[in-house]
Amino acid sequence: MFVFMLAGFFWGGLTAPVSIRLAGLYGILDIPDARKIHTGNMPRGGGLGLWLGYLLMAVIMSEENPELRYIATGATVIFFCGYLDDMCSLSPYLRLVLHLGSAGLVVLPLGLNWLVSFVAIIWLAGATSAYNLIDGMNGLCISIFIASSIALFFLGNAYSGIYMGAMALGVLCWNFPSAQTFLGDGGSTLLGYLFASHFLTITLPKLQHASFYEVILMFVLFGGIPVIDTLTAFTRRILTGKSPFYPDKKHLHHILISLTGSNILTVSIILALQVIMLALGARVYLRLP
Repeated sequence: MFVFMLAGFFWGGLTAPVSIRLAGLYGILDIPDARKIHTGNMPRGGGLGLWLGYLLMAVIMSEENPELRYIATGATVIFFCGYLDDMCSLSPYLRLVLHLGSAGLVVLPLGLNWLVSFVAIIWLAGATSAYNLIDGMNGLCISIFIASSIALFFLGNAYSGIYMGAMALGVLCWNFPSAQTFLGDGGSTLLGYLFASHFLTITLPKLQHASFYEVILMFVLFGGIPVIDTLTAFTRRILTGKSPFYPDKKHLHHILISLTGSNILTVSIILALQVIMLALGARVYLRLP
């Protein structure tokens, strides 16, 4: 277990400089605008090492965990969709179709009933996008993913959870408190997809016997702050007559940074809220038959 943790940490930490170099060579930069917090051009290919590291894990462990093949395939689609979007903006509707298709790769082989399968696909695709939308501040998305990976560890996905969390921790060293790279859309959507996919495969035995309302409750609690913040943002935009994909500066982290004036305090508050929701979700999960 400790070897897995060290391997993940050093992989994430040592591949981040490579992704920074590639982002600089190919102009994959996050350029500041009116709705962003940072002030200078920033390389945003930090997810490249995370994607490669996950593929390596999937190759090594797929014999004992065949579901990793489906997750790795979907993760590749998700990553390249986001990576291309970092270079030249893709249609949000094309991204939505690719996210839904990648979610189906994981959910449909699970053999759930049609209603739970439908909700699970929507939730997985939604969580993928939600991690992208919450990625508006140094260290925020990665910290949430690390907490969620620890939750996977305690739910029973020991090796995958600890490896993914440690790998993200290695990248966090380059992203927080001051950033030398951003995850980019490729990295943030990848983290959302990986967490949600592993969560579904872990909880399958209980999902099959849980009521529809219990399933919804677990999805909300384990989706946590990213999913709730995204649902709130989409609802707000629709009610004001805008596209749900219309970007704004009214996410939770925007509100908290305006109140606290501190990046570190804002990340700490949101991370604490995420941990509370994960703990509540674990309590619901453990009480299921």
